[in-house]
Amino acid sequence: MIAEIIAIGSEIVSGAKLDTNSQWLSRELGDRGITVRFHTSVADDLAANVQAVRIAAERTDLVLITGGLGPTLDDLTRVALAEAGGVPLVLHAESLARIEEMFRSRGRPMPDRNRVQAEFPAGSQPLANPIGTAPGIWMELPRPNGEPTRIAALPGVPSEMKRMYSEQVAPRLPSATVCIRHRLVHCFGCGESQAEELLGELTARGREPEIGITAHEATITLRIQARAATESECQRGLDGAAAEIRRRLGRFVFGGDDDELEDVVFEALRRRSGTLAILDCGTAGWLGRVTAEAARRCPGAFRGCATFARAADALRWLAPQSRGALEPPDAELLASACRQGLQTTYALAVAELPDLAGDELAATERRAMVALAAPQGVRAVSVALGGNPAILSARLGKTALDLLRLELDDAV
Repeated sequence: MIAEIIAIGSEIVSGAKLDTNSQWLSRELGDRGITVRFHTSVADDLAANVQAVRIAAERTDLVLITGGLGPTLDDLTRVALAEAGGVPLVLHAESLARIEEMFRSRGRPMPDRNRVQAEFPAGSQPLANPIGTAPGIWMELPRPNGEPTRIAALPGVPSEMKRMYSEQVAPRLPSATVCIRHRLVHCFGCGESQAEELLGELTARGREPEIGITAHEATITLRIQARAATESECQRGLDGAAAEIRRRLGRFVFGGDDDELEDVVFEALRRRSGTLAILDCGTAGWLGRVTAEAARRCPGAFRGCATFARAADALRWLAPQSRGALEPPDAELLASACRQGLQTTYALAVAELPDLAGDELAATERRAMVALAAPQGVRAVSVALGGNPAILSARLGKTALDLLRLELDDAV
């Protein structure tokens, strides 16, 4: 079964509101073995709504619509469905009584305008909304192949939509004939093209399980989708694909599914009873923010992150006697001073970004330094400052965390 999800609302297409309903519904349908092939967002315009419904009904077996079921003039879903089906709207007395009772239970008079929420395309079925005033709509539109397209319209309020989908829509859907499951594998230290080269034929289209590659703030994620007749077959496919990804990408892989790099590092620190302090003079606060959040989730190992605009200021804070020392101090010196001064097992330092305004070096040749001080000594890496400046802070911070991750792996 192929599905399309339509999100209705000018606030969505304008960017004023994020459409999380479509994401949630896609996951729910995927768990039932229903393939979502299209997401459509459409403004509060009647002609556009009718067109979107007709197109979706022609090309898919199931259409789920969210939004546009309120009582105001810009709520057009019920009218659009009636026009798409070529039928009139009719008042459903039982739904009207439910809406009136809901207003009475809240001690408020029902505005006359709310009557429109009890109007449905002729031949459709109301979907009860136990926690809101807007009933949903279930209807079918005929197709030339003889198989009708099933359509469910639900409110845009997420809490109402989710409950109504589970109670009203899911029971009306056919039993799953295929199981679809997903898994994520996260990597750091390689780019998309390098990951694809190392994975080889694993990312070829048409393979089962299917593996895709995405990037976000310098983290590479492999998305595995398995389709099979049973849950156990899906899990075997996911297990095999994830194991082969780890074999081919090796130490680039740091976790899966909901894992974040900082959480993986802090959990490894906790297991080894290690402690960590950070001096950050290069990520504009990114490193302090994510490590503080990770420390709350995995307490006990983190001694804190101090952020400075200049490395020389960081060194003077740690060692006042260094006043007047040559500057800027390098990342190795900062990491060593941080570990010694705060008496931690490990310390990370990100050196300040050099001010190269007017420098003849191309942007791709500019570099920053990240260092790790550990019981075994100090390690430092040079990070090129080229590429997307919007993710530079995350890339520098993750480089520091990944240095520690690899050190902790080696210490096992």
